[in-house]
Amino acid sequence: MTLWAGRVGRELDTAVAAFLRADDAELLPYDCEATAIHARRLHAVRILDDAELAEVESRLAEIASGSEPLSPDDEDVHTAIERLLGEVGRKIHAGRSRNDQVAAAFRLYVADACAEARSAIATFSGALLDRAEADAETPMPGYTHLQRAQPVTVGHHLLAWVEMLERDLGRFAAAADAASASPLGAGALAGSTLPLPPPERQLRNSLDAVADRDFALDYLYAVSMCFVHLSRIGEELVLWTTAEFGFATLGEDTATGSSMMPQKLNPDVAELVRGKAGSAIGRLTGLLATVKGLPLAYNRDLQEDRSPVFAARADVAGATAALTALVRSLKLDRERLAEATADPQLLATDAAEALVQAGVPFRDAHEQVAVSVRDGSFEAPEPAMRPAPGPGGVREAVAAARSRLESV
Repeated sequence: MTLWAGRVGRELDTAVAAFLRADDAELLPYDCEATAIHARRLHAVRILDDAELAEVESRLAEIASGSEPLSPDDEDVHTAIERLLGEVGRKIHAGRSRNDQVAAAFRLYVADACAEARSAIATFSGALLDRAEADAETPMPGYTHLQRAQPVTVGHHLLAWVEMLERDLGRFAAAADAASASPLGAGALAGSTLPLPPPERQLRNSLDAVADRDFALDYLYAVSMCFVHLSRIGEELVLWTTAEFGFATLGEDTATGSSMMPQKLNPDVAELVRGKAGSAIGRLTGLLATVKGLPLAYNRDLQEDRSPVFAARADVAGATAALTALVRSLKLDRERLAEATADPQLLATDAAEALVQAGVPFRDAHEQVAVSVRDGSFEAPEPAMRPAPGPGGVREAVAAARSRLESV
């Protein structure tokens, strides 16, 4: 079934029909929701009577539940819904085009995907906060250039991961807000002569309303940044669980083995998350390339907007759930962490700052300590108490982060 067959006098070539068909069944409940909103607009101007509106709303609820089979003959999910509505479906498209219809359904989908991502990130962050609180005082080396730098604590390090994730929460919230405006009323590109009431928070310009996919790009950007952060976390988990670092051991319910080497315990979750960051970035750049040269208003190129978003949503859900399980089952080797943190050179900066407090200019103090490190005469001072990695500081930071996450 197609919605435009009245203009075309012959059946489409089978190869053309297959090429044009949209793989958009994921939009089904969202298109049903948008169609219900449009039906109430039609009812407001008596294009649908009370009985017809009740029938449409009842049938849409059944269709959205997935109980109705979709047909391979339907060009897309929008066509399928109109067919499944039966006779009253012949009236439902008044004052609406597939252009504003698909945009409305897609916006609802993206807003829901943003809410799902925020919930998943909050759950993962909660697992990190549990570990940060439990290891608020566990010492570990902090690194720059992947070289030991200064002592921190495991709790302080994990809180840095949470900070990255909190920024992702803000990006998904912004993408959801961008998606919440409605294109209904824009029609194909220039509105409708029917006196339909405008939807809540209607987009201002009808041409822009059907052509805009910034909200999808905002979502894919949020996903890309989220995966950049998850990839960085994954990389550190890979390093920590190597024999060379030896800071942690993978839980056997979140690791894999080798098909050949019996001794191996592999961090496949962390590695796959790292790999999926490339896919996330590729989807963003792909959709950017798709929309960059499109004239107003709608063009069929925009059918390519859904598949990257569908894939991104699945990857966010899968990666955050798997990482949450991995973090919860991770076994820290506190003795190894303490041994690594006992490296006296981690306190070289403390030694320089002790000289500064004694009145030595910092550049001179830096040079004196550097010379003692180079010639092997360096003696570490007593560790200074830093406010951020200190026991109280980490626990207070964990409590503050938990409070912020309560609103997600």
